[in-house]
Amino acid sequence: MMMTCDDAGTSVVRRFEVFTGAGQRREWSPEVKASIVAESYSGQETACAVARRHGLAPSQLFAWRRDLRKKLEDQGLTLPATPAFVPAVIEPLPSGDPAPVARRGRRRRRPTVSAVELEIDGVAVKIGRGADAAVIAAVIEALKATR
Repeated sequence: MMMTCDDAGTSVVRRFEVFTGAGQRREWSPEVKASIVAESYSGQETACAVARRHGLAPSQLFAWRRDLRKKLEDQGLTLPATPAFVPAVIEPLPSGDPAPVARRGRRRRRPTVSAVELEIDGVAVKIGRGADAAVIAAVIEALKATR
């Protein structure tokens, strides 16, 4: 398929992307890195949220955390353990015959029945019960606009 550029500047823009962020390589001082890593270990929010707030990729923050762990291990120190799974404790039932466990039968799902079904130019839309009238009107207008 051959594409020409005859319509450059006259055709409608179909896709427009805006890139945000620093756009260049940044230098972080060791003090700033240490404060961001410490903040990520505070437990008040996730490490990914800390990274986003500082304009970092989460993978960069995790690399800084890994580097800090390695430096501390080389010095014979360790960071506090991160939360782990809590062991399950199973207590025995009181003596006597255990009550039989009643099994509930599986409920079958009834197929959802649409209140309204529309077909406009080969596009089928099924609208369920309780749908907002404004939403229905917006969907119909959008389908009309694509014709």
